[in-house]
Amino acid sequence: MKPIIAIISLLTFLTACQQPANKEKVKQEIFQTEKAFEKMSSEDGIQEAFYFFAADSAVIKRQNDTLIIGKENIKDYYSNPAFKMAKVTWTPDFIDVSESGDLAYSYGKYIWTIWSAEGDTAEFKGVFQTIWKQQPDGKWKYVWD
Repeated sequence: MKPIIAIISLLTFLTACQQPANKEKVKQEIFQTEKAFEKMSSEDGIQEAFYFFAADSAVIKRQNDTLIIGKENIKDYYSNPAFKMAKVTWTPDFIDVSESGDLAYSYGKYIWTIWSAEGDTAEFKGVFQTIWKQQPDGKWKYVWD
């Protein structure tokens, strides 16, 4: 009976010691990650940014409900030369964080600007939603975009 009481006491102690996530701190980390992602897409290209910030098993949903699954496939998707003639900007309007602090989501507005070979531009606006997961090294990577 004493071992059972000891185990229950230990589990109770360990549960009580777990600190809830500092949600405001994590929200700020996600906002900063979003802005670093946007900056990299502008400076290093869309393909590099979407590859760098993707978790290995990330999924993106694009036109006609197409799912691109996996970091390498996302890189291949953005290798299309059209993306070299494009720019994307976005800002999260809302961020929320799981109780454990290792998952978060954001949504907001984006603008894609695409230049044609003739120099014409087209602009596409919409709403994005991204799910972020903290990696073992503490960095945030998207798992859904």
